[in-house]
Parts: sequence; structure tokens; C-alpha cells
Amino acid sequence: MEKEKNSKNNNKKELLSIKEVAELFGVHQQTLRRWDEQGKLKSVRVGELGHRKYRAEEIKKILSDKK
Repeated sequence: MEKEKNSKNNNKKELLSIKEVAELFGVHQQTLRRWDEQGKLKSVRVGELGHRKYRAEEIKKILSDKK
């Protein structure tokens, strides 16, 4: 059971909020929503309200490719 709890925590740590990603990319949060709708940058929907979260690994890869 402890392993399951750690796994859930690790999954949460691997997801970034739309605000965090917007700050990393230097764009408005609405831009990220538009990119998601256009299929340019996919989000993961979480919670009852379907908040957008982004996989940290994917974001890191995109940022490192920009350099």
C-alpha cells in the first residue's frame, strides 16, 4: 500500500499546472489552452473539473530542444 501511495505522489510531481507551464514558456495560459485544442501541446485532464496539467518530462524536452 505504501508503494501505491508513493506512486500516486510521483505521478502528481510529474505534472505541472497550466500556470507553471505558461511561466516556463513565457506565454499566457489561454495560449496553452489554444495549443491543447489545436493538438500542438497536449495536456492531461485531472479532477472533476478537468483541469489541464502537463507532463513535466514533455515540457523539459520541448524546452531543451528550443536551446
